[in-house]
Amino acid sequence: MKVLFVCLGNICRSPTAEGVFRRALEQAGLADKVEIDSCGVGSWHVGKAPDARAQQAALLRGIDLSDLCARQLTEQDFNDFDYVLGMDQDNLRAMRDLKPANSQAHVGLFLDFAGTPGAEVPDPYYGGDEGFENVLNMIEAASEGLIQQLKSGR
Repeated sequence: MKVLFVCLGNICRSPTAEGVFRRALEQAGLADKVEIDSCGVGSWHVGKAPDARAQQAALLRGIDLSDLCARQLTEQDFNDFDYVLGMDQDNLRAMRDLKPANSQAHVGLFLDFAGTPGAEVPDPYYGGDEGFENVLNMIEAASEGLIQQLKSGR
């Protein structure tokens, strides 16, 4: 099973989701059964590390994002990953526009797995530290829901 998290530039929300979900998989005993990655729909930050504020907020929860590096979403991702999960409606539109017709990947919003269909993970980039904390809370909830779905085999 392979899961890809997608946001705008791959420096705040999607790398946070990658780090949080990696820990959730480890805690669930699924780390060796699920591969994960993250990317952005835009190319502005390709090659850069996650935003320092995202790294700091995650580190306060014991999650190290320092080894992650931004990359851009590609058509091939829809053939390589089983789940391609966006953080907001804009990401989702861009993902659907890029998805090849023959792809079998589940394309949707990550917060659907938190029991809040259609809800978005807000971009914390232009806000304060509390925005990064809020994003972490949302991503932790969605991660638990996705773990449950993966365990149930749905």
